Amino acid sequence: MQDARPSLARQLVQVARCVQAVQAGRSLTTALPEVPGPLRPGVQALTFHALRHLGTARVLLAVLADKPPPASVAALLCAALALLLPADAASALESGQDDAAQPRYDAFTVVDQAVTAARSVRGMAAQAGMVNACLRRFLREQSDLMTQVDADWEARHNHPAWWVKRVRRDHPQHWQAVLAASQAAAPLVLRINQAQISRDDYLHRLAEAGCDAHPIGPSGVVMARHVAVEGLPGYADGWFSVQDSAAQLAAPLLLDGLNPAPGQRLRVLDACAAPGGKTAHLLERAQQLGWAVDVLALEVDAVRSQRITDNLQRLRLPGQAVPAAGACGKEADAAAGAATSTAQVKVADASDTAAWWDGQPFDAILLDAPCTASGIVRRHPDVRWLRRETDVAALADIQRRLLDALWPLLKPGGRMVYCTCSVFRAEGQAQVDAFVQRNTDARLGAAPGHLLPAGRGTGMHMTDNPGGENDGFFYATLVRQTS
Repeated sequence: MQDARPSLARQLVQVARCVQAVQAGRSLTTALPEVPGPLRPGVQALTFHALRHLGTARVLLAVLADKPPPASVAALLCAALALLLPADAASALESGQDDAAQPRYDAFTVVDQAVTAARSVRGMAAQAGMVNACLRRFLREQSDLMTQVDADWEARHNHPAWWVKRVRRDHPQHWQAVLAASQAAAPLVLRINQAQISRDDYLHRLAEAGCDAHPIGPSGVVMARHVAVEGLPGYADGWFSVQDSAAQLAAPLLLDGLNPAPGQRLRVLDACAAPGGKTAHLLERAQQLGWAVDVLALEVDAVRSQRITDNLQRLRLPGQAVPAAGACGKEADAAAGAATSTAQVKVADASDTAAWWDGQPFDAILLDAPCTASGIVRRHPDVRWLRRETDVAALADIQRRLLDALWPLLKPGGRMVYCTCSVFRAEGQAQVDAFVQRNTDARLGAAPGHLLPAGRGTGMHMTDNPGGENDGFFYATLVRQTS
């Protein structure tokens, strides 16, 4: 039977376009949908690989090329060089759980297909000889070349030099482990909607479907392999959401510290809510606790706001509790009689409180603030190349304005959870320390602080993450003291 898979050359043409787009400042979120559908899975895997090794490839290319090639050719060469890197240079990537999906080709195939890719594109064809010469020279001299570029921080760690320096300063004991973990492919993690089905039952359903998985945290499941989530058991029935284990801490951290009076309805604000994972978790957790909560979910972008609504509808939230799968008797009666919660999704800028607030204070506020996303680069390897050093201060200023705007909306005795998916202290502990200095009625409660990205395959142990296998996150709990 003829192999129906697209050739590496066809894929490399698209990979080069994606890499070039990222280097021009575009997100992969917008670039990948432009790839023809049949090519997209392979192109995504190859592009992720290229971006995880773009630092090494760019520094190598500067040595290999007599003069800088056109941007399209440079992107193609970087993608090919990433595939030619020796195994030890790619060890961080190979430690990822999803290594079966990582691209592997012999050197002859990579060179041949890269040259074929160049010849197939108008504007690159004249550079095919240069592509061939650069790649063959790398193969001849790779040992010396790798030694030569090893002193360069961007080449060694595959992050911008400013990023490496900041992580080294912020986490002097773990900076190398943080960067190495960011190179690994992140696993697919689910949060089980335990208002619908218990985690044990869902693990059993996965096993019946031939999917290997293991539990993590109170509600999480880590899949052994990446699969199309739409094909997993219970997707249409709202049995699970895709959410990293670190992000799964937000809702319990906010709600479990509250102590509502019998029959009290809690007013909860999810201030920057898209795509809705934490909003859903707040409703699910309230249902588990038997509480009634009225959640207001804000999102400034109308398109992203619609995703919140879509996710809540798939999960059958909000509304009356749905009996757990297989529940009967007293268990079913208890589930059916659980307190009903509500959710309102509104397009609004959370910092512009005059435009959306009704004047009634909130019992709890979740502020998952806009940030550099420096903690989730294992899932989004383009982020490190899209960010600029000046973005850290600019985003920290937005976080400060949001904190200051929302704090007066919290009831005395109320609880705010501030979180970011960042490993930079300017967006985490330093931000919160400054806030507490400005607000004498703010008291810090128990919270994890900085969680550093880690995976089971990286072989690292960091005291910040007792559970491991998570993205980088920061959590702080702020309690508004009564006068």
